[in-house]
Amino acid sequence: MEVSFAPSFVRQLHKLELDLQKEAAATIGLLGDKKNYATLEVHKLKGRFAGRYGASVNFKYRIIFQYLSPKEVVLLAIGDHEIYR
Repeated sequence: MEVSFAPSFVRQLHKLELDLQKEAAATIGLLGDKKNYATLEVHKLKGRFAGRYGASVNFKYRIIFQYLSPKEVVLLAIGDHEIYR
């Protein structure tokens, strides 16, 4: 699966601590294969994020992404649970 990045995602990623950036990079690598979705706790989002999905980086941090096609996703945001608000 092809993964692209929204400019806002890149800005948010660069603001994170280096260790957390490394964890996020590992998660992004796993997003490329749907077999890893259970491990990443990928789930559909509701409300204002309807049509988008969330994936876990770790216990606290999440990535919000959206499918552009069956084989392409764009990463929209990264942060703690506050990104859902």
